[in-house]
Amino acid sequence: MSRHTPPAIAFAVAMAGIAVFSCMDALMKGLTLEIGTYNTLLWRSFAGAAIAAIPHFRRRPGWPAAPVLAIHVRRGAVATVMAVTFFWGLARVPMAQAVALTFIAPLIALFLAAWLLKERIDRSAILASLIALAGVATILAGQARAELGEEALLGAISILFSAVCYAYNIILMRRQALVADGREVAFYQNIMVGLFLALAAPWLAVVPDAVHLPALAGAALLATISLFLLTWAYRRAEASYLAPVEYTAFIWASILGYLVFGEHVGAFTVAGAMLIAGGCLLAARRKPVPMGNLEGAQ
Repeated sequence: MSRHTPPAIAFAVAMAGIAVFSCMDALMKGLTLEIGTYNTLLWRSFAGAAIAAIPHFRRRPGWPAAPVLAIHVRRGAVATVMAVTFFWGLARVPMAQAVALTFIAPLIALFLAAWLLKERIDRSAILASLIALAGVATILAGQARAELGEEALLGAISILFSAVCYAYNIILMRRQALVADGREVAFYQNIMVGLFLALAAPWLAVVPDAVHLPALAGAALLATISLFLLTWAYRRAEASYLAPVEYTAFIWASILGYLVFGEHVGAFTVAGAMLIAGGCLLAARRKPVPMGNLEGAQ
């Protein structure tokens, strides 16, 4: 840890970053319900790129080297699929349930790391995965019990697929962190997602009404602020120390889901979230696992 920053300060800043991201999720869910997933992400990405361009180009950076640019492009492609599937699912399930399902991503990353990076998986990781899978099953069982319908089930499946994408994104983040700082990552992440989404613009893009512009700009600003807060915190404290802060996203999602959308958190969702979080923490005791809310990669 930094000698100049007390651990509690880094922890508090990370918590603030998660809270800001949760507010962004609420704005994005409202926009997705009103103008659709595609147009919400398209215009938010370009707004985010414009905001992130200010601190990035203020220092007059050069063009990234080819290997670095390749990482930006690859992560942008993964983040595009990840964001589309997450926010499409978020529009169909309660916020707290959606966030709880994303907690499984770090455990998936362990197995991807074993496959892609040839890292060893020990028994505690396997046990942690089984516990987390029990949590996912509990959440889906509660969804069925509440009779939320086929749309909610498809939304949950979409979010789980997004979590798989984010698990791969964690692997990419490890590599990207070695060659680019937060300002460069924020700019290229937004611009790459926007460009990939723009490929479908001739068929899907619709210029949003002026009434939606403040929310789009607000979502982009909140995402950028959260990214900087989390980057600041993770540079000053170990990932294993800050990992538990990610689970506060469930609390914020529960509060915002209730206040903004009138969503109630069921006992099955709470129990499932605790199982998934417990599994991740069990795995993290053996080896620190990069953690993060799904929007941290955007």
